[in-house]
Amino acid sequence: MDNQRPEFDHLISTIADYALTENPTFSANAYKTAYYCLLDSIACALMALKFPACNKLLGPYLPNTSTKNGCPIPGTDFKLDPIQAAFNIGTLIRWLDFNDTWLAEEWGHPSDNLGAILAIGDYMSRHNNTTVTVQDVLNAMIIAYEIQGVIALKNSFNKVGLDHVLLVKIASTAATARLLKLDREQTLNAISHAWLDGQALRTYRHAPNTGSRKSWAAGDATARAVRLAWFAERNEMGYPSAISATTWGFQDSLFRGNEIKVTQDFDDYVMQNILWKISFPAEFHAQTAVECAITLHPQVVSKLEEIERIEIKTQEAAMRIINKNGALHNPADRDHCLQYMIAVGLLEGDLSAEHYEDSYTESTTIDKLRNIMHVTENRQFTLDYLDPTKRSIANSVQVFYQDGSSTEEITVEYPIGHRRRRREGVPVLINKFKQAIDDHYGNDQAKTIQAKLLDYEGLLNLEVTEIMDILAKKTE
Repeated sequence: MDNQRPEFDHLISTIADYALTENPTFSANAYKTAYYCLLDSIACALMALKFPACNKLLGPYLPNTSTKNGCPIPGTDFKLDPIQAAFNIGTLIRWLDFNDTWLAEEWGHPSDNLGAILAIGDYMSRHNNTTVTVQDVLNAMIIAYEIQGVIALKNSFNKVGLDHVLLVKIASTAATARLLKLDREQTLNAISHAWLDGQALRTYRHAPNTGSRKSWAAGDATARAVRLAWFAERNEMGYPSAISATTWGFQDSLFRGNEIKVTQDFDDYVMQNILWKISFPAEFHAQTAVECAITLHPQVVSKLEEIERIEIKTQEAAMRIINKNGALHNPADRDHCLQYMIAVGLLEGDLSAEHYEDSYTESTTIDKLRNIMHVTENRQFTLDYLDPTKRSIANSVQVFYQDGSSTEEITVEYPIGHRRRRREGVPVLINKFKQAIDDHYGNDQAKTIQAKLLDYEGLLNLEVTEIMDILAKKTE
């Protein structure tokens, strides 16, 4: 009898080989973009600490316990084991829906993977006589972004009810395997477990169940990835046909018999084309819609009672995800409502995380505006959204008054965080980072952090532990 172990699914093998690439030579643009993504993610994490709903989930599993020489959690005095550190960091980065984004057949936020990357990078450098530098972190980021984003290009997990954080789990498992220095067999085993693992439903992202789990689901996925890689390091067996097995594999059991399609090689495409959320925390399909609303704000804010209707044109993805009528029950519900975000932009000429809180909604006329909005799909917007040479995320907004007059129709195709607007976007991202640092830390600590982290060339060779240490508990 031939007891030879079967070959791993091609996609599992491809991911493993890419993740273990020695001395990768990604483009200079990819590395610089990854650096900006790191700064942006740190800013998002610190901004999330202002919100009690986020803070209550942070820290060790059990109160009054500690891990000696654990991974520091930015902006706090927590030092945690790598699995719980991954959850904490991933949750902080994702909480406000303000971190970078990838849009294709599937959507997601590749900086979610930094929960695993920073936690394991810190652990390896702090405890294993292994020097993990910021350069190593950037390599791991590019790899994780690419795995998540390339699989997302042609595979719509949302259409079968699965949440995009399954790709965070897979990408973070691969990145963790790299940082843990697993061999190829262990890496294959770890990645197979990520495909086998229980995959989250999108229930918590959609009415009538929209809730705060969507803000910690990625933290949960990245922590789970660390756990699975840890099992593999201890030579826990893997499952070669985790994706393709008849009846019991991922494709048959969870993907409705569809084959997972990967149509391009893994390189650094995703990092070079990543989308930044840098002006306001809005679900990305609404970013350009909010820009339109803010542009119209000076014209309409004094004429709110005279508005008859508001016409909104958007892409199919936004129609499916964030086109909402009826009651909105919590901040997580509001930041995934296209009409709500446009209404705030028209009213305030701005949009911040505070605008999603209950205390804001109690005293506004947002629902009156929402009730006179009409949302339709613009087919060309949808085609351009899916066009790999464009990847626009277009929206248009026009306000009509009771006397028959109207504003002009404002259309924005590319948000400021798009690659086509990098020159315009980088200074906004840097300002977002500086503001988050200044708001959270005492003056001297803020200066130290900014001096270290805004020196790109000097930062690359620093150990990740040094960065995590200076980002720890704020000083008064």
